[in-house]
Amino acid sequence: MANPVMKKAMRVANSVAVGLYRRSSGRIGGKIQGTRVLLLTVAGRKTGTPHTVAVSYFDHDGGYLLAGSAGGAKYDPQWVRNLAAAKKATIQIGGMSHDVDARLAEGAERDTLWRDVVVATAPFFGKYQEKSGRTIPVAILTPRA
Repeated sequence: MANPVMKKAMRVANSVAVGLYRRSSGRIGGKIQGTRVLLLTVAGRKTGTPHTVAVSYFDHDGGYLLAGSAGGAKYDPQWVRNLAAAKKATIQIGGMSHDVDARLAEGAERDTLWRDVVVATAPFFGKYQEKSGRTIPVAILTPRA
């Protein structure tokens, strides 16, 4: 895990990013490195407290894909573990919020989504996986009716 100072700095940076995104309906912070960004709010798996993070997303089959890259960190981001436990979340894209069902893709499905959607759209994600030394999880978000 990251050292305590880095963890605190990351939390502060995330809070600023989330606040700017919300206040501007995504005009500020709605894109990073050419990918679109949404706000993901998911309950903590231990506390149940909602946590919001800004995450790059990819449109796919009427839903959304998220890659748990953490910029190539050695560990999955907390939101991945929370999403796997909660199986649901709320997302904000621009000024609109939606409830979604969520699951992590596995096996061949994950590999296909990673290759054909994530890396095909944003090749730098491939470098994140190399840097991390782990298989980066891909979350599938399906809007609720």
